[in-house]
Amino acid sequence: MTTAAPTTTTARRPARRPRRRGERSPVASVALHLTLIAASVIAVFPVLWVLLTSLKPAQYATTTDFFKETTFENYTNLIRDTEFLTWFGNSVVIAGLTTVIGVFVSATTGYAVSRFRFPGKRGLMWTLLITQMFPVAVLIVPIYNIMSSIGLINQPAGLVITYLTISVPFCAWMMKGFFDTIPREIDESGQVDGLTPFGTFWRLILPLAKPGLAVTAFYSFITAWGEVAYASAFMVGDENLTLAGGLQKFVNQYGAQWGPMTAASVLIAIPAALVFLFAQRHLVTGMSAGAVKG
Repeated sequence: MTTAAPTTTTARRPARRPRRRGERSPVASVALHLTLIAASVIAVFPVLWVLLTSLKPAQYATTTDFFKETTFENYTNLIRDTEFLTWFGNSVVIAGLTTVIGVFVSATTGYAVSRFRFPGKRGLMWTLLITQMFPVAVLIVPIYNIMSSIGLINQPAGLVITYLTISVPFCAWMMKGFFDTIPREIDESGQVDGLTPFGTFWRLILPLAKPGLAVTAFYSFITAWGEVAYASAFMVGDENLTLAGGLQKFVNQYGAQWGPMTAASVLIAIPAALVFLFAQRHLVTGMSAGAVKG
Protein backbone atom coordinates (compact mmCIF):
# COMPACT_ATOMS: atom_id res chain seq x y z
CA MET A 1 0.00 0.00 0.00
CA THR A 2 1.40 3.30 -1.03
CA THR A 3 0.59 6.63 0.58
CA ALA A 4 0.68 9.90 -1.32
CA ALA A 5 3.18 12.45 -0.17
CA PRO A 6 1.56 15.39 1.53
CA THR A 7 1.33 18.42 -0.68
CA THR A 8 1.80 21.92 0.64
CA THR A 9 0.27 24.93 -1.02
CA THR A 10 2.08 28.19 -0.81
CA ALA A 11 0.32 31.45 -1.72
CA ARG A 12 2.12 33.31 -4.39
CA ARG A 13 2.75 36.95 -3.76
CA PRO A 14 1.78 39.26 -6.61
CA ALA A 15 4.77 40.38 -8.55
CA ARG A 16 5.72 43.97 -7.85
CA ARG A 17 5.26 46.12 -10.91
CA PRO A 18 8.61 47.48 -11.99
CA ARG A 19 8.82 51.24 -11.81
CA ARG A 20 8.98 52.89 -15.17
CA ARG A 21 11.80 55.15 -16.02
CA GLY A 22 11.06 58.69 -14.85
CA GLU A 23 8.10 57.60 -12.72
CA ARG A 24 7.96 59.23 -9.27
CA SER A 25 7.64 57.25 -6.08
CA PRO A 26 4.56 57.89 -3.86
CA VAL A 27 6.70 59.81 -1.37
CA ALA A 28 8.12 62.02 -4.10
CA SER A 29 4.65 62.59 -5.55
CA VAL A 30 3.25 63.64 -2.15
CA ALA A 31 6.23 65.97 -1.55
CA LEU A 32 5.77 67.52 -5.01
CA HIS A 33 2.07 68.19 -4.46
CA LEU A 34 2.69 69.66 -1.00
CA THR A 35 5.33 71.94 -2.48
CA LEU A 36 2.98 73.09 -5.24
CA ILE A 37 0.21 73.75 -2.72
CA ALA A 38 2.55 75.78 -0.53
CA ALA A 39 3.82 77.76 -3.53
CA SER A 40 0.22 78.45 -4.65
CA VAL A 41 -0.73 79.71 -1.20
CA ILE A 42 2.32 81.97 -1.08
CA ALA A 43 1.51 83.35 -4.55
CA VAL A 44 -2.21 83.90 -3.93
CA PHE A 45 -2.04 85.27 -0.36
CA PRO A 46 -0.78 88.83 -1.22
CA VAL A 47 -3.47 89.23 -3.90
CA LEU A 48 -6.16 87.94 -1.56
CA TRP A 49 -4.92 90.23 1.23
CA VAL A 50 -5.15 93.30 -1.02
CA LEU A 51 -8.65 92.32 -2.19
CA LEU A 52 -9.97 91.72 1.34
CA THR A 53 -8.31 94.88 2.69
CA SER A 54 -10.05 96.92 0.00
CA LEU A 55 -13.38 95.69 1.38
CA LYS A 56 -12.68 96.69 5.00
CA PRO A 57 -13.38 100.02 6.73
CA ALA A 58 -10.41 102.27 7.40
CA GLN A 59 -10.23 101.43 11.12
CA TYR A 60 -9.70 97.73 10.31
CA ALA A 61 -7.27 98.21 7.42
CA THR A 62 -4.22 96.90 9.26
CA THR A 63 -5.99 94.18 11.26
CA THR A 64 -6.57 90.52 10.45
CA ASP A 65 -10.36 90.89 10.68
CA PHE A 66 -10.84 90.37 6.96
CA PHE A 67 -14.57 89.67 6.95
CA LYS A 68 -15.64 92.20 9.58
CA GLU A 69 -18.00 94.95 8.36
CA THR A 70 -17.43 94.36 4.65
CA THR A 71 -18.05 97.53 2.65
CA PHE A 72 -17.50 99.03 -0.79
CA GLU A 73 -16.88 102.48 0.65
CA ASN A 74 -13.22 102.48 -0.40
CA TYR A 75 -14.22 102.03 -4.05
CA THR A 76 -16.92 104.68 -4.01
CA ASN A 77 -14.65 107.20 -2.27
CA LEU A 78 -11.84 106.41 -4.68
CA ILE A 79 -13.96 107.17 -7.74
CA ARG A 80 -15.86 110.09 -6.21
CA ASP A 81 -13.18 111.95 -4.25
CA THR A 82 -10.04 111.42 -6.33
CA GLU A 83 -8.91 111.77 -9.94
CA PHE A 84 -8.82 108.00 -10.36
CA LEU A 85 -10.90 107.98 -13.56
CA THR A 86 -8.60 110.61 -15.08
CA TRP A 87 -5.56 108.56 -14.15
CA PHE A 88 -7.22 105.47 -15.58
CA GLY A 89 -7.95 107.21 -18.87
CA ASN A 90 -4.37 108.50 -19.15
CA SER A 91 -3.01 105.00 -18.54
CA VAL A 92 -5.34 103.47 -21.12
CA VAL A 93 -4.23 105.95 -23.79
CA ILE A 94 -0.50 105.59 -23.01
CA ALA A 95 -0.59 101.80 -22.66
CA GLY A 96 -2.73 101.41 -25.78
CA LEU A 97 -0.42 103.52 -27.94
CA THR A 98 2.65 101.76 -26.53
CA THR A 99 1.13 98.37 -27.31
CA VAL A 100 0.08 99.17 -30.89
CA ILE A 101 3.28 100.97 -31.86
CA GLY A 102 5.45 98.47 -29.96
CA VAL A 103 3.93 95.46 -31.72
CA PHE A 104 4.31 97.05 -35.16
CA VAL A 105 7.89 98.24 -34.65
CA SER A 106 8.99 95.00 -32.98
CA ALA A 107 7.42 92.82 -35.67
CA THR A 108 8.86 94.77 -38.59
CA THR A 109 12.29 95.03 -36.96
CA GLY A 110 12.34 91.33 -36.09
CA TYR A 111 11.29 90.37 -39.60
CA ALA A 112 13.88 92.61 -41.24
CA VAL A 113 16.69 91.27 -39.06
CA SER A 114 15.52 87.69 -39.62
CA ARG A 115 15.13 87.81 -43.40
CA PHE A 116 17.38 90.49 -44.89
CA ARG A 117 21.07 91.28 -44.99
CA PHE A 118 21.95 94.95 -44.81
CA PRO A 119 24.85 97.13 -43.61
CA GLY A 120 24.85 97.55 -39.84
CA LYS A 121 22.74 94.47 -39.16
CA ARG A 122 25.15 93.04 -36.61
CA GLY A 123 25.52 96.44 -34.94
CA LEU A 124 21.74 96.79 -34.73
CA MET A 125 21.42 93.39 -33.09
CA TRP A 126 24.12 94.24 -30.56
CA THR A 127 22.40 97.56 -29.84
CA LEU A 128 19.10 95.83 -29.17
CA LEU A 129 20.86 93.45 -26.82
CA ILE A 130 23.01 95.99 -24.96
CA THR A 131 20.10 98.35 -24.26
CA GLN A 132 18.58 95.63 -22.06
CA MET A 133 21.60 95.74 -19.75
CA PHE A 134 20.97 99.22 -18.36
CA PRO A 135 18.72 99.56 -15.28
CA VAL A 136 15.87 102.05 -15.27
CA ALA A 137 17.47 104.24 -12.59
CA VAL A 138 20.51 104.92 -14.79
CA LEU A 139 18.42 106.02 -17.78
CA ILE A 140 15.95 108.34 -16.07
CA VAL A 141 18.22 111.41 -16.08
CA PRO A 142 19.45 111.22 -19.72
CA ILE A 143 15.99 110.39 -21.06
CA TYR A 144 14.51 113.20 -18.98
CA ASN A 145 17.02 115.67 -20.45
CA ILE A 146 16.24 114.50 -23.99
CA MET A 147 12.48 114.75 -23.47
CA SER A 148 12.84 118.15 -21.84
CA SER A 149 14.88 119.49 -24.75
CA ILE A 150 12.15 118.53 -27.25
CA GLY A 151 9.25 119.64 -25.04
CA LEU A 152 7.78 116.23 -24.21
CA ILE A 153 7.91 116.43 -20.42
CA ASN A 154 4.41 116.15 -18.94
CA GLN A 155 3.13 114.91 -22.28
CA PRO A 156 1.69 111.43 -23.00
CA ALA A 157 3.85 111.18 -26.13
CA GLY A 158 6.97 111.45 -24.00
CA LEU A 159 5.95 108.47 -21.87
CA VAL A 160 4.98 106.45 -24.95
CA ILE A 161 8.39 107.01 -26.54
CA THR A 162 10.10 106.19 -23.25
CA TYR A 163 8.20 102.93 -22.84
CA LEU A 164 8.97 101.97 -26.43
CA THR A 165 12.68 102.22 -25.64
CA ILE A 166 12.07 99.57 -22.99
CA SER A 167 9.77 97.15 -24.79
CA VAL A 168 10.91 97.29 -28.43
CA PRO A 169 14.50 95.99 -28.03
CA PHE A 170 13.40 92.89 -26.10
CA CYS A 171 10.35 92.24 -28.27
CA ALA A 172 12.31 92.72 -31.51
CA TRP A 173 14.83 90.10 -30.37
CA MET A 174 12.00 87.75 -29.48
CA MET A 175 10.18 88.29 -32.78
CA LYS A 176 13.41 87.76 -34.69
CA GLY A 177 13.76 84.33 -33.09
CA PHE A 178 10.13 83.54 -33.85
CA PHE A 179 10.43 84.56 -37.51
CA ASP A 180 13.50 82.35 -37.81
CA THR A 181 11.25 79.33 -37.19
CA ILE A 182 8.95 80.20 -40.12
CA PRO A 183 10.18 78.57 -43.35
CA ARG A 184 11.65 80.91 -45.92
CA GLU A 185 9.77 79.04 -48.64
CA ILE A 186 6.70 81.05 -47.62
CA ASP A 187 8.53 84.28 -48.49
CA GLU A 188 9.62 82.78 -51.82
CA SER A 189 6.05 81.77 -52.65
CA GLY A 190 4.92 85.32 -51.95
CA GLN A 191 7.57 86.68 -54.32
CA VAL A 192 6.44 84.24 -57.00
CA ASP A 193 2.89 85.56 -56.60
CA GLY A 194 4.17 89.10 -57.13
CA LEU A 195 3.97 90.37 -53.55
CA THR A 196 6.36 93.02 -52.30
CA PRO A 197 8.51 92.22 -49.24
CA PHE A 198 6.10 94.17 -47.04
CA GLY A 199 3.12 92.48 -48.71
CA THR A 200 4.68 89.09 -48.01
CA PHE A 201 5.26 90.08 -44.40
CA TRP A 202 1.76 91.48 -43.93
CA ARG A 203 -0.29 88.86 -45.75
CA LEU A 204 1.67 85.64 -45.31
CA ILE A 205 4.11 85.84 -42.40
CA LEU A 206 2.21 87.95 -39.88
CA PRO A 207 -0.81 85.60 -39.63
CA LEU A 208 1.60 82.79 -38.72
CA ALA A 209 3.23 84.89 -36.01
CA LYS A 210 0.20 85.24 -33.73
CA PRO A 211 1.88 83.59 -30.72
CA GLY A 212 4.83 86.00 -30.90
CA LEU A 213 2.56 88.97 -31.49
CA ALA A 214 0.44 88.04 -28.48
CA VAL A 215 3.47 87.89 -26.19
CA THR A 216 4.80 91.16 -27.63
CA ALA A 217 1.47 92.90 -27.07
CA PHE A 218 1.24 91.64 -23.51
CA TYR A 219 4.81 92.67 -22.65
CA SER A 220 4.36 96.14 -24.19
CA PHE A 221 1.08 96.67 -22.36
CA ILE A 222 2.41 95.58 -18.97
CA THR A 223 5.51 97.75 -19.43
CA ALA A 224 3.36 100.86 -19.85
CA TRP A 225 0.53 99.90 -17.49
CA GLY A 226 2.50 99.20 -14.33
CA GLU A 227 5.64 101.33 -14.71
CA VAL A 228 6.26 103.76 -11.85
CA ALA A 229 9.70 105.41 -12.14
CA TYR A 230 9.30 107.19 -15.49
CA ALA A 231 5.63 108.01 -14.86
CA SER A 232 6.51 109.71 -11.56
CA ALA A 233 9.48 111.63 -12.97
CA PHE A 234 7.97 112.78 -16.28
CA MET A 235 4.36 113.58 -15.31
CA VAL A 236 3.18 116.17 -12.76
CA GLY A 237 -0.27 117.45 -11.91
CA ASP A 238 -3.28 115.30 -11.01
CA GLU A 239 -4.76 115.67 -14.48
CA ASN A 240 -1.64 114.25 -16.15
CA LEU A 241 -0.76 111.36 -13.83
CA THR A 242 -1.08 107.73 -14.75
CA LEU A 243 -2.37 105.07 -12.38
CA ALA A 244 1.11 104.20 -11.15
CA GLY A 245 1.82 107.85 -10.32
CA GLY A 246 -1.62 108.37 -8.83
CA LEU A 247 -1.15 105.57 -6.30
CA GLN A 248 1.64 107.58 -4.70
CA LYS A 249 -0.95 110.16 -3.65
CA PHE A 250 -2.15 107.72 -1.01
CA VAL A 251 1.28 107.44 0.65
CA ASN A 252 3.03 110.28 2.46
CA GLN A 253 5.57 110.77 5.23
CA TYR A 254 2.88 110.45 7.90
CA GLY A 255 1.30 107.20 6.78
CA ALA A 256 -0.65 105.43 4.07
CA GLN A 257 -4.32 105.35 3.12
CA TRP A 258 -4.65 101.60 2.82
CA GLY A 259 -8.31 101.56 1.89
CA PRO A 260 -8.20 103.70 -1.28
CA MET A 261 -4.79 102.34 -2.24
CA THR A 262 -5.87 98.69 -2.10
CA ALA A 263 -9.11 99.49 -3.92
CA ALA A 264 -7.14 101.22 -6.67
CA SER A 265 -4.75 98.26 -6.84
CA VAL A 266 -7.64 95.87 -7.43
CA LEU A 267 -9.11 98.03 -10.20
CA ILE A 268 -5.68 98.44 -11.80
CA ALA A 269 -5.14 94.68 -11.86
CA ILE A 270 -8.37 93.94 -13.74
CA PRO A 271 -7.28 95.31 -17.19
CA ALA A 272 -3.90 93.60 -16.85
CA ALA A 273 -5.61 90.29 -16.10
CA LEU A 274 -7.95 90.71 -19.08
CA VAL A 275 -5.05 91.46 -21.42
CA PHE A 276 -3.23 88.39 -20.11
CA LEU A 277 -6.25 86.16 -20.74
CA PHE A 278 -6.61 87.61 -24.24
CA ALA A 279 -2.93 87.06 -25.04
CA GLN A 280 -2.98 83.57 -23.54
CA ARG A 281 -5.99 82.54 -25.63
CA HIS A 282 -4.37 83.73 -28.86
CA LEU A 283 -1.05 82.19 -27.86
CA VAL A 284 -2.54 78.74 -27.32
CA THR A 285 -4.71 79.00 -30.44
CA GLY A 286 -1.80 80.07 -32.61
CA MET A 287 0.47 77.31 -31.34
CA SER A 288 -2.24 74.67 -31.81
CA ALA A 289 -2.97 75.85 -35.35
CA GLY A 290 0.71 75.81 -36.20
CA ALA A 291 1.09 72.29 -34.85
CA VAL A 292 -1.87 71.04 -36.90
CA LYS A 293 -0.64 72.66 -40.11
CA GLY A 294 2.85 71.29 -39.58
